[in-house]
Amino acid sequence: MGVTVKILVLILAVAGGLVYRNVTQLWADLPAPKLDPQEWWGDKAQPKDYEAYLKNSSEVIGNRLSYPDKTIADLKERLNRTLRLTPPLEGVAFEYGFNTDYLREIVEYWRDDYLPRWREREVFLWQFNHFTTDIQGLRTHFLHLMVYDDNKVGKKHYPVLLLHGWPGSVREFYDFIHLLHQTNLDKNNKYIFNVVVPSLPGYGWSQGTSRKGLGPAQVAVMMRNLMLRLGYDKFFIQGGDWGSIIGSNIATLYPENVLGYHSNMCNNLSPKSLAKGLVAEFLPSLFVPSGFEDFFFPKSNELRYLMEESGYFHIQATKPDTIGAALTDNPVGLAAYILEKFSTWTNPSYRSLPDGGLTKRYKMDALLDNLMIYYLTNSITTSQRLYAEQYAQAQRDLHLERVPTRVPTGCARFKSDIMQFLDVQLKDKYPNLVHSTYHKKGGHFAALEVPKVLYKDFIDFVKTVERKFKIKTL
Repeated sequence: MGVTVKILVLILAVAGGLVYRNVTQLWADLPAPKLDPQEWWGDKAQPKDYEAYLKNSSEVIGNRLSYPDKTIADLKERLNRTLRLTPPLEGVAFEYGFNTDYLREIVEYWRDDYLPRWREREVFLWQFNHFTTDIQGLRTHFLHLMVYDDNKVGKKHYPVLLLHGWPGSVREFYDFIHLLHQTNLDKNNKYIFNVVVPSLPGYGWSQGTSRKGLGPAQVAVMMRNLMLRLGYDKFFIQGGDWGSIIGSNIATLYPENVLGYHSNMCNNLSPKSLAKGLVAEFLPSLFVPSGFEDFFFPKSNELRYLMEESGYFHIQATKPDTIGAALTDNPVGLAAYILEKFSTWTNPSYRSLPDGGLTKRYKMDALLDNLMIYYLTNSITTSQRLYAEQYAQAQRDLHLERVPTRVPTGCARFKSDIMQFLDVQLKDKYPNLVHSTYHKKGGHFAALEVPKVLYKDFIDFVKTVERKFKIKTL
């Protein structure tokens, strides 16, 4: 072998070794980072005596938040001024975004039917116990439903933390809450839950921060502190959208507190997972149960759909305050921006319908309840900042997607959700993936759209966790 060839072989060997080392480093599991459980997010300076702060701020206050007539009258007046909407193009339904002809109909219903009944809707929204408490300097709102001793007889009793996402709110969970908390009405059902449903920081009635850095990992710390504040040191978690990511972060950072993590938007965005997804397309029968291939393949369809539907994501991850300013005190714009997601994320085929299919799967009052929470609390900007914080360098440097989450995990896939991940991808992140299901009907907002299906899936997951891990009830 000539000298030149030997040098070339040596160079290739060194280069191959470097590539292998870099790839293995990129794919390797990492230990969980340590986050400060006392990190301060309030407007004022952090108290020097944090223990004293905890003692003085730990009170949980019951709330019945209401809005004066003048606030509702002002909203009605703003809706009266909807005169200059640009007509849709000929033959266009929701393909260009929210159809403005249908938007006029929604505005009329909101103004002339829904708002005159606002006090009734207020009573509906306050049907559960609302509370606030101070967590790491931020006033945090949550629903809390407890089971009394008389209703525990013959039931298996656990606490569960429900986590919403954007553009949702605690309102998404109302029907689901009834199923979890009032299962004592069904003598054949052996499960009943203490239910905690917080508004995420900056969402609804939960205070947003004035400091940079409150990303999904830090929100996970706050949500765990809330559960400890309420006396729950072990609990189940259920969530989708941001609730999926934050719930996963809680399970990753504090596995000792989590009985099980159940999500209707399981994901794993690690480099190893994404590579496996591309490889699996060439041999789908090895990775997907028969009959569910169209949940995942062809990947080109999924990528095209993500490109079409992720414009909002890029804006909110880079310029949340700009779009927030455009939507603040602009109820019509807010309605178009939020309700469009409840159309296309429920079923992408609804883009071809002139009404976006909004009332095929939801009641208009339920959609307007959620919209009113954003409008009345002026939380659109603060809610969208979570996207920017997720993709800030400090958050990405945590590499939580590469930290294994070893708590029992359940994944419920709904066909029309934004994205799907294979078990072979999820098990890198969730080695104890003990429950994996497929539902042909349903989309991104499963708790609101198909609460009974989600409830059954969650109960099946709890049963599996009981059987495999011998957990204890309250």
